[in-house]
Amino acid sequence: MFCQGCHTPNGMGGESVPRINGFIGNFLTFPEGREFLVRVPGSAYSPLSNKELAEVLNWMVINFGGDSIPKDFKNYTENEIGALRLKPLNEIDNYRKELLSIIGL
Repeated sequence: MFCQGCHTPNGMGGESVPRINGFIGNFLTFPEGREFLVRVPGSAYSPLSNKELAEVLNWMVINFGGDSIPKDFKNYTENEIGALRLKPLNEIDNYRKELLSIIGL
């Protein structure tokens, strides 16, 4: 399954799936949030190569991030993706709640 399978093609998510549209950039304001986007099961276990996943995540941030993208955003790299995929998250709900509290939501 790819990102749009849960988050929908327009990035607005659903009842139990958070939106990424206009929001995804908030995760990029601190290291754990940036890592989270790679370590979630849909990313970490994706059949995409590390390079392809970096390209997809960068595309998602640029196309869905809007005003939430930090001014100092740096693109994900193939090496960064490779390292983070070695630490996948399998239980994300509580961890995401912790990250959202850091963001202030």
